[in-house]
Amino acid sequence: MVVVLVLQVGAVHPQITSFDELMKTLNAGGHVRAVFYYAKCTLISDNENQEKVPDAIGGMDIGTYEYFAPNAVKNKDAFVVLSESKLIEYPKGDGYVYNYVKVKIEPNNKVRITARYLDSKTMEEKMNENFFGQINDGKNDGGVFLFGE
Repeated sequence: MVVVLVLQVGAVHPQITSFDELMKTLNAGGHVRAVFYYAKCTLISDNENQEKVPDAIGGMDIGTYEYFAPNAVKNKDAFVVLSESKLIEYPKGDGYVYNYVKVKIEPNNKVRITARYLDSKTMEEKMNENFFGQINDGKNDGGVFLFGE
């Protein structure tokens, strides 16, 4: 019984290790969860490469997405984009902010994550950071983990 349970747990959320696997899963109607290990990504903030990257982890379900084939919008390569906005407690002060996350994933497994905090009352931008990483394929140290169902 324990062996069956362990096998089922491992099979419930298999890791997706490439753009092609991601698109096959999404286009088949599968559920995908993304987990971002920001410390394993490069951070660009205020148009400068930041040496110190926060040791933070974020996650999101991929529900709504848009795939663009090569030349669909004057783009050389295909890509998929997804985003989500949630009201959260402001981690750097008082009150609440909208945490807006936008993700772009390319066929070379490169990923750009844009994270913005917008004041919940004034919509003033409190933070705007861009993280650049890659899909973790089990062999690299990529900070973007994708899991499918």
